[in-house]
Amino acid sequence: MKTGNFIYIIISSVLLLAPAVLSAQKQFTLKSPDGKIVTDVSVGKTIEYSISHGGDLLLDKSPISMTLTGGNTFGISPKLSGSFTNSSDQVIESPVYKKKQVIDNYNELTLRFKGDYNVIFRAYNDGIAYRFVSTSKKPFEVESEQAQFNFPADNKVFVAYTNTSEDTPLDKQYHNSFEQPYHHISLSEWNKKRLAITPLLVEGANGKKMCITEADLLDYPGMFLYPGETGNTLKGVFAPRPKDLKQGGHNELEMIAQTRELYLAKYEKGTNFPWRTIIISEKDSELADNDMIFKLAAPSQGDYSWVKPGKVAWEWWNYWNLYNVDFKTGVNNETYKYYIDFASKYGIEYVILDEGWAVNKQADLFQVVPEINLEELISYGKSKNVDIILWAGYWAFDRDMEKVCKHYSEMGVKGFKVDFMNRDDQIMVDFDHRAARMGAKYKLLMDFHGTYKPTGLHRTYPNVINYEGVNGLEQMKWAATTLDQVTYDVTIPFIRQVAGPLDYTQGAMRNATKNNYRSVYGEPMSQGTRCRQLAEYIIFESPLNMLCDSPSNYMEEEECTSFIATVPTVWDNTISLDGEVAKYISIARQKGNEWYVGAMTNWDARKLTLDLSFLGEGNYKGEVYRDGTNANRAARDYKKEIIDIPADRKLPISMASGGGYVIKISKH
Repeated sequence: MKTGNFIYIIISSVLLLAPAVLSAQKQFTLKSPDGKIVTDVSVGKTIEYSISHGGDLLLDKSPISMTLTGGNTFGISPKLSGSFTNSSDQVIESPVYKKKQVIDNYNELTLRFKGDYNVIFRAYNDGIAYRFVSTSKKPFEVESEQAQFNFPADNKVFVAYTNTSEDTPLDKQYHNSFEQPYHHISLSEWNKKRLAITPLLVEGANGKKMCITEADLLDYPGMFLYPGETGNTLKGVFAPRPKDLKQGGHNELEMIAQTRELYLAKYEKGTNFPWRTIIISEKDSELADNDMIFKLAAPSQGDYSWVKPGKVAWEWWNYWNLYNVDFKTGVNNETYKYYIDFASKYGIEYVILDEGWAVNKQADLFQVVPEINLEELISYGKSKNVDIILWAGYWAFDRDMEKVCKHYSEMGVKGFKVDFMNRDDQIMVDFDHRAARMGAKYKLLMDFHGTYKPTGLHRTYPNVINYEGVNGLEQMKWAATTLDQVTYDVTIPFIRQVAGPLDYTQGAMRNATKNNYRSVYGEPMSQGTRCRQLAEYIIFESPLNMLCDSPSNYMEEEECTSFIATVPTVWDNTISLDGEVAKYISIARQKGNEWYVGAMTNWDARKLTLDLSFLGEGNYKGEVYRDGTNANRAARDYKKEIIDIPADRKLPISMASGGGYVIKISKH
């Protein structure tokens, strides 16, 4: 039976407590379907929970609560009124994702309390989540939330701090771009002057990992993390709701909070608060193919068959630089027609007009620069089977949202890349929700750039096709040589990408070794080898995927460009083959009858053996792109070859320093 985007298989409900014994029962145990994860929940003066996996204590007793303005609380001196469990095993259809179907198997415990609230715990085979639910029929405000994570030792963490300076007070660090590299430190080494963005990865016992983040964030501030008052503890920190906002920031496209309320969020009635999630892996590779955030998000409603994933020819990274042309390149129709011609030649679905098509510093998307004739470009694109996406600053988009969406949808624009939100307080989180809903109304794709990490909105609104919240390749335009992008590339599949897709914007044709890299704003390069750039189209999840370099450069590199242009952006199946955080990663993805396998390493040259046993019986050939003999010296050096897949399905590969490997596998 289909309901929404679910196919229900089993749902059961069992009453745990009779009313007569409620006051005596204060301890609950919830296990994952496979029994490996155990969550013990206690209800006393507070609500506390702990998590163990296979007998290893991963999270010690940790209290949770919410305080409302006026003194009411959720979880402090709680009065339990009932509890019940659910068990669910279902399949979620996921057409705009890294797999066509997602298995959603969990056990759930719901605790009901006097005072108009519930607490729900959910146990999956790959983690634990909990959320507060308000059942109030009256308006209320959330003053604070206690989301505490008490670890049994001074665990190592991979932490990304906010990209504000150490001189910025903690309560001023909420305005940031959510694009920072990771530091691998002990909890005790945390820089106490800095908040951290989520997801955050914690190392546990016996090589196990915990990825802490949140899901189904729709109308509540996002969660930062910071050390607690006692050792080995992290706590959630949340931006209070803005009180006064002032236009400013990048080209007057942002709204900067001048003052904030004394509360986090306000509501007219009860609501579902976001899930706090602790994703658990026994080995690192499991994190690179995790669906927990997607599973916890609210299901989509309505028809989204019009959503068209694909590739985008993008001009901003390459600075509109074309050569061997007889016109002056820049923000003008001649340049964009050239990009459209390029996209059409290679079957690329979209061209984006990034910052510059609308008059600068006006925050008005109806003021188009005189060098651009949008109607002409859209018509020209349609004649070439290429559609147009427009870049928009956040405030320019928000101030006239429906008018903008209606106008440009009717003109033939297919989506917006919305940028420079740079906050995740309640008002900004609600903006993403409203923009997704408005985009769906007018059948527009939404690429949320300059935003916080995904929390599942792409399931609720499948037209939300990508997010930034990542220290992507754009950093190479200005980053100092001290920025280690290569190590970052093999870190994010296990942390940031756990939350959802990422607008990393790969595809550089200028590639540099560690010693040769330098930042060049107008003619940028990447760190690592050419094959690394190819592998990123497989390893990084990105339903709307940019080709960041110049069409002129791509047309000089026919082999690589043809490969990039034909790699799918959504998949039928995904298998994480192997990997270790910050060292290497290998992933296999299936589309139809073909498999694509990508691998990347850090600055260490590496040999791996890929396990291709998922192929099944038959004879297979592989189209291979591998680092060339001299790739350690000349990063652009690569070799393309056709190979037979070994009968034992064990394929040895080698990667240069900062290298990558790609194979496209077909049956023959």
